[in-house]
Amino acid sequence: MELARGANTIIDGTSLKVAVSGSAPGTVDLMVFQLDDRSKVRGDADFIFFNQPVSPEGAVRLEAGGVIEIDTTRLPADIHQLSVAVALDSAASGTLSAVRDMGVVVEQAGSTAIVAPALGLTTERAAVLVEIYRRGASWKLRNVSAGWDSGLADLVTAFGVSVDEEPQTRPAGSDESPDGIRSVPDEAKLSMVKREKLDLRKREVAKVLLTKGGNGIRARVILVIDKTGSMAKQYRTRVVHRVVERMVPVAIQLDDDGKLEPYLYAVSFVKLPEISVHDAEAWSDTYLHLRGSHGGVNYDKIGAVNREVPIMTEIVSGLTRGSAPTLVLFFTDGGFSERKEITKLMREASGLPAFWQFVGIGKANYGVLEKLDDLDGRVVDNAGFFALDDIDTVDDAQLYTRLLSEFPDWHKAAVAAGITTP
Repeated sequence: MELARGANTIIDGTSLKVAVSGSAPGTVDLMVFQLDDRSKVRGDADFIFFNQPVSPEGAVRLEAGGVIEIDTTRLPADIHQLSVAVALDSAASGTLSAVRDMGVVVEQAGSTAIVAPALGLTTERAAVLVEIYRRGASWKLRNVSAGWDSGLADLVTAFGVSVDEEPQTRPAGSDESPDGIRSVPDEAKLSMVKREKLDLRKREVAKVLLTKGGNGIRARVILVIDKTGSMAKQYRTRVVHRVVERMVPVAIQLDDDGKLEPYLYAVSFVKLPEISVHDAEAWSDTYLHLRGSHGGVNYDKIGAVNREVPIMTEIVSGLTRGSAPTLVLFFTDGGFSERKEITKLMREASGLPAFWQFVGIGKANYGVLEKLDDLDGRVVDNAGFFALDDIDTVDDAQLYTRLLSEFPDWHKAAVAAGITTP
């Protein structure tokens, strides 16, 4: 059965599989709005998109490949309509009318599939493709194919999703909301969907720090990433790119300017330009490489095997006892064979204002890193370590809890010892 624009039909059954052709994460984003009798969301949790892929009660679930699973029996009584929508990313040019074969196929268990092609779109950059709505005891489907020329912001506003434009009017530097979540002006340059994703991650970071008594700490954030040959798969599959993206909210919450100071290392190291929230994706594409010359950097000269002492010594040389704290986020897939030199360096560094959080990515032998918690002879415990076989399987709440739980405890001890500032 095919629905023309504006046409509707009754839905048979309660379990639906809605497949949206033409959606492509990062270019054409797919989303669902759960709406009440006013055609508004009850709250932002009713906005279902890639970083919030399940509705509060589990009735609506975004799956990979542009598929939405819907169980109408689980929808709350005050939800009267589901609007399935798409929007072009702010960085994408053109309009939705240029997207080939855009449309919706609704599969009903034991019944005929319903096809609702996107028809009549012209200058829209965001559009509702179909509505699934209550009619008495039944549910119906309508082909809407209509939207907004200005894109995502007007779409989400129309359905009552809160849009925080505050970062555009904040002065240089960062500011903090009443709930302790900090923002920087560059966030205003992100698309609405990317800002929603960032806001959720910032909230998780703030929650960990608040729980541990670390909310309010201001710290320089350094990011160190292993670029040895054994990391090839992590670079090829863009795991390292996603690591950078997930570390940006940490810098926003802790650093005065919200920027990450990045290094890549192997035998030697290179300090790269700072990472700002609005250009993190472009930064990763420019600078995350294992070999060749990119962005003015000869990656072959850095080497292809591990030697941690030079990069660690470089960071230590920039620390001064009694100055503001530094958080070093050190991502590696192992090595650390210079056990004697590294343990000596970490003992000496324990009197300086930096906490070293080492993170193992991939299955590897991490050597001395696994013994850091038991390392004696330090003024304060200045390091933590945990390993993740696959960082992509760990959600943001778990990742930030493991990443940041020890840092506030170190800060308290370091302040008490006169190592760093409150």
